[in-house]
Amino acid sequence: MTPENKGTAQLTTAMVLSGTLGVFVVESGASPFDVVFFRVLFGALALGTYVVARGWLRGHGFTPRTLGLAVLGGVFIVFNWVLLFEAYRNTSISVATVVYHTQPFYVVLLGALLFRERLTAAKVGWVAVAFAGLILVSGVTPRDLANGGSYLLGVGQALLAALLYGLSTLVTKRITGVRPHLIALVQVLVGIPLLLPFADFGAMLPQAAVDWGWLVGLGVIHTGLMYVLMYAAYAELPTAKIAVLAFVYPAVAMVMDWAVYGHHIGPVQALGVPLIVLASLRVTLASTPRPPRPRAGAPVPRTAGHAPEAASRPATPAACEA
Repeated sequence: MTPENKGTAQLTTAMVLSGTLGVFVVESGASPFDVVFFRVLFGALALGTYVVARGWLRGHGFTPRTLGLAVLGGVFIVFNWVLLFEAYRNTSISVATVVYHTQPFYVVLLGALLFRERLTAAKVGWVAVAFAGLILVSGVTPRDLANGGSYLLGVGQALLAALLYGLSTLVTKRITGVRPHLIALVQVLVGIPLLLPFADFGAMLPQAAVDWGWLVGLGVIHTGLMYVLMYAAYAELPTAKIAVLAFVYPAVAMVMDWAVYGHHIGPVQALGVPLIVLASLRVTLASTPRPPRPRAGAPVPRTAGHAPEAASRPATPAACEA
């Protein structure tokens, strides 16, 4: 198996796992704050064990500045999860996941607003297409806007979760020379003390062993294993393939929501999905710097067009993991 084929298999597996996240959250029966608390707790144990086993704590590469950026990114990531899991309850896994997948557009808009990154007319046009798709997918009607309600709140929570994810992406993009596993470990460790004031220990402890299984799975499978698979894949895959495979996640989430809970989006909502997918791909690929064109007669490097080394990969990559 070639390295690229192996990376494709790893990233596809990671996105399939990500698509099952909503079922684990709902089946745990815990509140979103409590679910995220256990996710970061078990996720820190899983990632920490892996990092220690690989010996990556030695020469970790953090400076006070980059460690501070990782902590800030962790704050955004943790509350992004809380909002997304709240959105599952107020809308559905399908709707919340597709709305949440507007993350790449927030990255583009926030980059232009906060860091004066170049915003072309083409990107603005694709962002407009994506939000047209968002309006269709959300299924929000004028009556919903007038009356409010939990469904409209859930759509707003998914949008705010995507915004926080975009902020985390912009922050972690500025961390270089540190393995993404270490950045992710810092981010989940931040969540433990951050969520303590919100945790209801009287109500959060599961009574049945199966409930513990869902919560442990969120940390070990959806944080530890999933991140390890993704970061291994990024070192082998071109960004274009990463962007395409990212859509395995919402596709699987929609199938799981239908298979387990009987939820599905309506025909009008379905029209918005390809708009978001197409616009996301165009924006993501347009934001990827092309490798320099080799001079005539010069050999083409083996890694041309591929992602940088894993040590410089951000902990919130293009795959938009939840």
